[in-house]
Amino acid sequence: MAEHIVVIGAGYAGLAAAKLAARWTDADVTLVNERDRFVERVRLHQLAAGQALRHLPLADLLAGTRVRLVVGRVTAVDPQAREVRLADRALTYDRLVYALGSHADLDSVPGVRAHAHTVATADEAERLRADLAGAEVVAVAGGGLTGIEAAAELAESLPHLRVALVTGGGLGEALSPKARRYLRATFDRLGVGVREHARVTSVDAEGLALADGTRVAADTVVWTAGFRVPELARDAGFAVDGTGRMVVDQTLTSVSHPEVLGIGDAAAIRRPDGLELRMACATGLPTTQRAVRALADRLRGQEPEPFRFSYVNQCVSLGRRHGLIQFVRGDDSPRDAVLTGRLAARYKEAVVRATVLFERHPRLPVG
Repeated sequence: MAEHIVVIGAGYAGLAAAKLAARWTDADVTLVNERDRFVERVRLHQLAAGQALRHLPLADLLAGTRVRLVVGRVTAVDPQAREVRLADRALTYDRLVYALGSHADLDSVPGVRAHAHTVATADEAERLRADLAGAEVVAVAGGGLTGIEAAAELAESLPHLRVALVTGGGLGEALSPKARRYLRATFDRLGVGVREHARVTSVDAEGLALADGTRVAADTVVWTAGFRVPELARDAGFAVDGTGRMVVDQTLTSVSHPEVLGIGDAAAIRRPDGLELRMACATGLPTTQRAVRALADRLRGQEPEPFRFSYVNQCVSLGRRHGLIQFVRGDDSPRDAVLTGRLAARYKEAVVRATVLFERHPRLPVG
């Protein structure tokens, strides 16, 4: 009798894992997701800015595969019974692929949940878009790549807005000096104000309160300062790290439950040298391929090879017409080499389009 592999979560990692498992193994494969469509999460700042995104039904992306789709929210995982529980049913599994991703951290700072918007899900981005219709001043809290892209997109697409980026560190501090100069010049051109080294202590209906006692006034707050993972792995008793991410070995197998794989944002994936990979498509897609290949090897009685991973670049959109490509060393530290302007925007757009091409054909080489 064929084994049953259940994949929970149909984001970039989960959808690819289900399709690869159906192709590379003889197992029956079930994919569980709360929504019936695939969301291009890396484009949600575009949706918030009023742009239309492609409609990508999961049924279409799974057409011609052996993957069974179940639409529903996972409420619990019982590793003793090997069950995934939904509101209306329970699915038993022989192997589980845990790919529930991440969500915006709405609870670390008072007032965020009640007064801020995010671009972490399509529903949240659509609510932000609706709120922006009556806004004049927008504060984007968080100076990571998500915040940078959101601030630039809003400023370019909605030029009537006054946009400010508030960051706890320096603007683009993980980038090279050349890249930081270009980023600052682009923000100046777009009219994005920047408040650096500013720790947000609370959010309310009138904007942000900062640790130094000052405020940043805003009609609308966009919160991009941090992401969290679901508590399901911790609640199930899987080994997790301090942030709740599943702890996995070099084949992305749970260190506490060998029948479980942890992939994507919800897993704490480390290279052999100890470097933990950041949450990103650039890490999630190649490691998902490696994880499912390792699972297929084990099902055939073979010993899998551990994955190897090196970073290549960081791709940043700065609106639709400009971009920034920071080339990096294998450990993700910045090189002096950068690509900027319209060519960089086309480069970034090609990368984003390639993620959907990968979801259609997940055997394509990505790293």
